Amino acid sequence: MSGRDTHIGLAHGNGGRLMRQLIEELFARYLGNPHLDTSLDAAHVPFDGDGTLAITTDGFTVQPLEFPGGNLGSLAVHGTVNDLAVSGALPRYLSLNVFIEDGTEMAVLERLVASMGQAARDCGVSVVAGDTKVVGRGECGGVYFATTGIGTRQPGVELGVDRIRPGDRILVSGPVGDHGAAVMLARGEFGLSGDLASDSASVLPTAGALMGVEGLRFMRDPTRGGLATVVNDLARLTGMGIRLGEENIPVRESVAAACEVLGFDPFYLACEGRIVAVVAEDVAATALEALGDVAPEAAIIGEMTPEERSVVLQTSLGGERILDELEDDPLPRIC
Repeated sequence: MSGRDTHIGLAHGNGGRLMRQLIEELFARYLGNPHLDTSLDAAHVPFDGDGTLAITTDGFTVQPLEFPGGNLGSLAVHGTVNDLAVSGALPRYLSLNVFIEDGTEMAVLERLVASMGQAARDCGVSVVAGDTKVVGRGECGGVYFATTGIGTRQPGVELGVDRIRPGDRILVSGPVGDHGAAVMLARGEFGLSGDLASDSASVLPTAGALMGVEGLRFMRDPTRGGLATVVNDLARLTGMGIRLGEENIPVRESVAAACEVLGFDPFYLACEGRIVAVVAEDVAATALEALGDVAPEAAIIGEMTPEERSVVLQTSLGGERILDELEDDPLPRIC
């Protein structure tokens, strides 16, 4: 850790530079082993000779616990399933750890767990193990969920940043920033209201469609830190540059309007039902066609370039700006 990081702050959990440094310089330093790869959403580990398991783990904390388009329960399932899906795996089993604050309404907890169960059934996964802890008042934000997901690697699917080449195209499967903006408005802290809903959903159909495209290089779901964090990670891990076209990136008018009023950037807001993918240049149109009905708002938003580790956004006004790594936490407790 850098010399000035003597205490943990909210920004250490936002998906940006400080969280990356925390993971790489503290956790990986002490826990590193041949199977620990902090650049992946899910680890692929061998078992029984030729088989490969995909394993992911995540924690979920959101305020409010229930928001338009979902709640903590469905969010936990979708987030775990999606991390497996974008790694090229078929999700099968989940474990669940629940941390409940003393005084939480039983009716609220029941709604969260019922929603989790329905989401798991919809995604074709089973919750097979779990643990419950109750903590004192003021020691928790109502309810926290922590999950581990196990899946099986899809045969013939090879994904990774090492496969990305200059000229490859970057696509997003739908409008960005919906989840972050919906949670922001649901808090009622800013005097704004609207009918925005989170995009919280399984990306299994989208990932399945993309995995049928020869020339698919990489997939990631843009959760904490949003689209901007994914593309900055790509630039850092590949050593290449990225050029994005602002006019090509789908953003709902209601999300853009809320961000303009409150001073947020939708490119840094979390999505919970989208995929950012990198595909070979000559199959970009094929990839959009393959998405068809499962992601009709998908768009090609940019390309990989030989320039070193820079993310340049060509603005709708014809100028350019650097899309930097996320530093501060603009919207804590969203996933």
